[in-house]
Amino acid sequence: MKELLESAARRSIDYLDGLDHRSVAPDPAAVAALNDLYEPLPEGPSSPEEVLQLLDQSVSPATMGMAGRRFFGFVIGGSLPASLAANWLAGAWDQKSALYNPTPGTAVIEDVALRWLIELFGLPGGTGGGFVTGATMANFTALAAARHVVLERAGWNVEANGLFGAPEITVVVGAEAHTTLFKSLGMLGFGRNRVVKVPVDSQGRMRTNAFPRLSGPTIVCLQAGNVNTGAFDPFAEIIPMARDAGAWVHVDGAFGLWALAVPRLSRYTQGLTEADSWGTDAHKWLNVPYDSGLAFVRDPDALRAAMSVTAEYLPSDSPYRNPSDFTPELSRRARGVEVWAALRSLGRPGIEEMIDRCCRHASRFAQGFRAAGFRILNDVVLNQVLVSFGDPQTTQCVITGIQEDGTCWCGGTIWQGQTAMRISVSSWATTEEDVERSLEAMIRVARKEIGTIDPQVYDAAGHR
Repeated sequence: MKELLESAARRSIDYLDGLDHRSVAPDPAAVAALNDLYEPLPEGPSSPEEVLQLLDQSVSPATMGMAGRRFFGFVIGGSLPASLAANWLAGAWDQKSALYNPTPGTAVIEDVALRWLIELFGLPGGTGGGFVTGATMANFTALAAARHVVLERAGWNVEANGLFGAPEITVVVGAEAHTTLFKSLGMLGFGRNRVVKVPVDSQGRMRTNAFPRLSGPTIVCLQAGNVNTGAFDPFAEIIPMARDAGAWVHVDGAFGLWALAVPRLSRYTQGLTEADSWGTDAHKWLNVPYDSGLAFVRDPDALRAAMSVTAEYLPSDSPYRNPSDFTPELSRRARGVEVWAALRSLGRPGIEEMIDRCCRHASRFAQGFRAAGFRILNDVVLNQVLVSFGDPQTTQCVITGIQEDGTCWCGGTIWQGQTAMRISVSSWATTEEDVERSLEAMIRVARKEIGTIDPQVYDAAGHR
């Protein structure tokens, strides 16, 4: 075991050390060779070292360099050193972190981490929470608590009686709510299409003047950080209206909730902490390993009512917090360990600096593209940048060229009818040098691709 784990550590270190010297995209030959893994189930055993070697040789070159400094394709960052190391240690512990009595160490670590996060975000005192797999399950978990409360107010016990015959619940969302929110609503029995969609403005923010009149059991879902633009719904205006109507307010803050840690960004987060529940990811902007999501609920009893489970064989009677009372899973890994390690290693100043630095990098990307003559489609308020290189075909060709170049990696999107390249800056490791290196490569590729398509139509800066 010792030699095997040392080998795994060496291979992991070599992989991370090599990220800066390889294409961010997977090696095409390595991707093609993955077909060799489709073999019959072995008739005999292999040594653990042989298994590890095969895994490293076959899969490592076929991975996307998401752990590196120049991956901007999704709103995700690489793992902080302390959180990755804590992940390895927690894997060795192999704790089924559901109940305090059998796993007091990880239960306490998660409780401490939750308290720190609630303090960091400035959420109301007494707020409860749970560690889940990601933003999808964070929204699901928080909205299950919302469903419990709004139906309890109407005299219905949804956990006991289900939704058959239950009072109807109105769900209000913004027209640009993230797709995972709709998935969560579908899993909860609300339906993905039975929602009231509120029109949004040119940045994807819910329009206050289009907010509907509410009545009866209602859940309002707001957004902190539009996945394309990074924009925030107007919490300070909408939450009081929803509260006056007796509605529950949930905020999908998959990455935008972390703006609460940066005083400079407070103009976008005004009123955000007045909601009833919040969902976010830690494997996005806290840069911990997968998978790690967080659900927060102002009323912890509502969360416990929606999530807790009991059985005769479970040692659940404890004066301390049982993690499984606040999450969908009973069997679950100790996700809070990496979160605790990240928070402990960075501290409040380090978290603020990391989030703010990513936002500054995004602004630099926008500035660089504008100077080169390309169009930025969004107001760059957070870490998201949308770039257009002309018509949809041209923009897609440029995106493909940038991905094949390998210096960095960005993806495409269609937002409000416009095809764009989306840059998401979320990694703790990205430096100013990485931004400048990536900008140079992207602009170089864009001009080359534009000239290839039709050199008579564009000038040297890429203008039509």
